[in-house]
Amino acid sequence: MKTVAQTNETATLRNKSKFSFNKMDGNILRLLIIMFTIFIVASITKPDTFLSLANFLSMEKQLVEYGLMAIGVGIAMIAGGIDLSAVYIANLSAIVAGLFMKTFASAVTGTEQILFIVLGILLGLLTGVVCGLFNGFLIAKLRVPAMLATLGTMQLYMGIAIIMTGGSIVSGLPQPFAQLGRTNVFQVFTLSFIVYLVIVAFFSYYIGKTKYGMKLYLLGTNEKATKFAGIKNHKIIMRAYMLSGVISASAGLLSLARINSAKADFGSSFVMLTILIAVLGGINPDGGKGKIYGIFLATIIVQLMSSYLNMFPQISNFYRDMIWGIALILVLIINYVLNKKSEAKLMRLTSQ
Repeated sequence: MKTVAQTNETATLRNKSKFSFNKMDGNILRLLIIMFTIFIVASITKPDTFLSLANFLSMEKQLVEYGLMAIGVGIAMIAGGIDLSAVYIANLSAIVAGLFMKTFASAVTGTEQILFIVLGILLGLLTGVVCGLFNGFLIAKLRVPAMLATLGTMQLYMGIAIIMTGGSIVSGLPQPFAQLGRTNVFQVFTLSFIVYLVIVAFFSYYIGKTKYGMKLYLLGTNEKATKFAGIKNHKIIMRAYMLSGVISASAGLLSLARINSAKADFGSSFVMLTILIAVLGGINPDGGKGKIYGIFLATIIVQLMSSYLNMFPQISNFYRDMIWGIALILVLIINYVLNKKSEAKLMRLTSQ
């Protein structure tokens, strides 16, 4: 039986959760304004290159990988943690799948080859599940702080990948699998981008509308209150990191199909970029707030800006990390100010 205090605490958390969802609508509006502003400026200043179909297809292929990993990082953040190992889970999953396909699928043809390709994909996804569950075990069961746990597993997964490959690149994958990375639908959308949209839609519903999603938000808002309310926090955390792992594995597999190769340290710069996208998308680093489709919009914004900067050869790529770092700091400052205002508004509402 729940006490009156526990019931009141749960009700307060529900109200705070609903309030944060309403507040996020303003964040979505800001993201849309930023996205269309960048699009209009780029279209006016670089119409020939920016508005070309080749540029849009290129952007679709690039944003899918770090966009998916940002969703995984975002789910961990909603739970009140973080996943710094997402990039290396993606790399390890791609390497496991790539080595399996290269060993078994490349030696056969026809239906048997397709079967081994499917098994390789499933093995890659399973690798993501196992890595995610291990992260969750360290955080939920052993109570290791999420940042330290995933920082350690980041090095662990990269080390395993290096041992498996000897530090070399895994390449020479079966042609049918490599073709997936080059497939366009109606010559406008890449197949990988369509897969990305399906994943975004699914997790927007799963995290935003289901019972598990509500528990995840409540956990990120107040872990002690959810524990007293009878919610099994360790299961929520384990599932959150498992989801992050399998989403990261999906990113690794799509990257493997796109570039027809995998490497242990591929996309190292994506670690900070995924955090930037998650925070820009409205995910609160302290947990309990944010929407998956906010991460989607933030991914589009970052890719638009990145592609636009590429059209200025005088701007060196060495400045790119500095630009993303400044952007992350600015977003954190803006979110801090907005959170203070929302807390003040919440206090006024609860005092009435």
